[in-house]
Amino acid sequence: MTGEAALLPEPAERYLEHLRTERRVAARTLVLYTDALTRLTSGAASLSLPLQALQPHHVRMLMARAHAGGLGSRSLSLQLSAWRGFYRWWGRQGGVKLNPVEGVRAPKAARPLPKALPVDQAVALAAHAPEAGDECLRARDHAIVELLYGSGLRVGELVGLDVRASDSSAGWVDLADASAQVRGKGSKWRSVPVGGASREALAAWLAVRHEVASAGEPALFVSQRGTRLSASQVRSRLKALALQAGLPTSVHPHMLRHSFASHLLQSSGDLRAVQELLGHANISTTQVYTRLDFQHLAKVYDAAHPRAKKKSG
Repeated sequence: MTGEAALLPEPAERYLEHLRTERRVAARTLVLYTDALTRLTSGAASLSLPLQALQPHHVRMLMARAHAGGLGSRSLSLQLSAWRGFYRWWGRQGGVKLNPVEGVRAPKAARPLPKALPVDQAVALAAHAPEAGDECLRARDHAIVELLYGSGLRVGELVGLDVRASDSSAGWVDLADASAQVRGKGSKWRSVPVGGASREALAAWLAVRHEVASAGEPALFVSQRGTRLSASQVRSRLKALALQAGLPTSVHPHMLRHSFASHLLQSSGDLRAVQELLGHANISTTQVYTRLDFQHLAKVYDAAHPRAKKKSG
């Protein structure tokens, strides 16, 4: 709801004049504050209260209404800031003893869901075998995709892997044990399983790795120059592979980690296990994937359940 300054009560008019002449705020800011004070005035009127009679619970009620009406967290924060500034100014003028906006906070913005590939797209990317290009590097790229999606590694953990364990190693893969030891955030070690498809891809890469790796290079994954592959190089290769595989979206390494977590949770429902596999210190970090899982279940429900579909008129 918006309105002109002429619709505002006299104290609000004087506050806007103060902003315009003494504070010299930008024109856009003045428009936003005018709108916010118009909302405040209308809200107070809807409660049959003058502005000086508003209490914190009234302000929270008005904020809840605005939020329910579709106003986002950023807009609500700006609105609260305008109201708070107005009441502070008015208090210095002797107009009110209480600032009803102090202590009232806007709702936090919803945490965006991590992007995950649908199962068929993730599998298609992992199974994609480009015909063109160096055979050795194709084997390397295939192993990278399988390990990112199959074990949920962070890209930093992936490029830190060595061919074998050592005192200075940041991680390694044990094909015989079907596991990888990785050092994640906070230098914490964890063991993750390496599936059959990943082991086959890694064995194929290890069989030809010597053709490009520099002598004495410990890194599991190396570039054409024979040195350890960087995270940015992995991102670039993955983006190119996704295009070659015909995926409709740009793919980055963390998307495969999200896909690993989401698809595993869809199948198992075991949040604690997913937390351990991802190396999350706090399960609240992992719980975001329950929202992804619910989205998947909701789509299944909408498509399959007879009571989910609207009756035709």
